[in-house]
Amino acid sequence: MTSTKPQSDHDDGLEAAVDQAIAACGGDMRATIRALVVASEFLESEISELMKAVSQAYSRGRFRTYSG
Repeated sequence: MTSTKPQSDHDDGLEAAVDQAIAACGGDMRATIRALVVASEFLESEISELMKAVSQAYSRGRFRTYSG
């Protein structure tokens, strides 16, 4: 599949990251997608835990609100 829009530096970095992910999984596309889904779920879990921790700290008065 080809694209008609010009490539930018960001796209080059993204393409390199995609190539690295595929290479890390031995060229197996399904394994690459599986690894990315697992990584995404892990990061979502981490975000959830951090949000809970910040919420608890805020309710205990450890964070002050900025009133401008």
